[in-house]
Parts: sequence; structure tokens; C-alpha cells
Amino acid sequence: MPTYFAARRVRGPAWNATAPMREQALWAEHAAFMNALAAEGFVVLGGPLGTGEEVLLVIAAASEPIIRARLAADPWTDARLLVIKSVQPWAVLLDGRGAPQDPNK
Repeated sequence: MPTYFAARRVRGPAWNATAPMREQALWAEHAAFMNALAAEGFVVLGGPLGTGEEVLLVIAAASEPIIRARLAADPWTDARLLVIKSVQPWAVLLDGRGAPQDPNK
């Protein structure tokens, strides 16, 4: 069973508050990067929370340092459009996709 993490990212100092997400600088590069992470199964789920000030990513990875290193390569990280707020291990106890979970873990 994979190890999951919940990574929360927040808008950084370079975020243009007057422009929607898809009109931020480097949108195409960021979207391509994130789509590639999802295609390889590293990012399982992801998207803005609520009004969009925070992003939640569910990530399948071996460790927090791996996650931080991978997200550091996002063009929006280098441009300071998004910064990591937190990365926490996530113990999945319920999975509505029909995959039974071991209640003893």
C-alpha cells in the first residue's frame, strides 16, 4: 500500500491578487509540471481549497523530503507564486473506491 501525504501550499509573495489562477505568470509551465506529476501517480489529487488561497495535494511518496524536492522543481515555486505551508503523513482509513484498508494499521 502506498504512503500518502497531504501537502498544503499557499500563495506566495509574487501572486497577483488581481488576476485569476489561470492568468498568473508561468501558468502553462506550472500546469504542465503538475499534470506530469499526476500522470506518473506522484500527485493523486490536487486543487485549490475554498476561495483558492490554499492548495491541497494528496501525494503518494516515500518521504517528506522527496515531496519537498519534487515541488521545488515547480516553476511556481521558483517564481514564489506558491510556497509550501505544510507536508503531513496521511493515514488513509476510508477509501470509497472499494480498496479495503487494514484496520490494524
